[in-house]
Amino acid sequence: MHTEKKIAFVVLGVSGVGKTTIGQMLAAATSLPFFDGDDFHPQANIDKMAAGVPLTDADRQGWLLQLHQLLQAQLQLKGCVLACSALKQQYRDVLNNGLGNAVVFVYLQGSYEEVLQRLQQRKGHFMHTSLLQSQFDALEPPTDAITVAITKTPEAIVQDILTSATW
Repeated sequence: MHTEKKIAFVVLGVSGVGKTTIGQMLAAATSLPFFDGDDFHPQANIDKMAAGVPLTDADRQGWLLQLHQLLQAQLQLKGCVLACSALKQQYRDVLNNGLGNAVVFVYLQGSYEEVLQRLQQRKGHFMHTSLLQSQFDALEPPTDAITVAITKTPEAIVQDILTSATW
């Protein structure tokens, strides 16, 4: 599916819900470029998370501003898909600042137990499983997002997103 409307999907949720997998599949389905927010973290943030230390709002500020600039630049082209935790409303506000309805938030929703099981099976990621509770503690589920349960297959999740998005 290809759209003429410029759109930026931000696939969000706690670590382990499948943001990268769903984001890549959504990007392929929409012919939009995919970006993983994790790739934009400064080394200090990665080191902190790898050591099991939760990031603070201050740690995230520069990262969020960089991701906002990425969204802004991509919307000058045709848009993109961005995987980004965006756990709090204030983070989503930074990402969407001045971009209006061109940004569509997609919330991948799962229980602590479902996500913990996934994280325990994941290898080679800097996000320490001990940080999962801090992510759920920080999570402010969005009210302005397409919400999809992670218990569905990745294909069904992408289909739900495509069906729900306002083109």
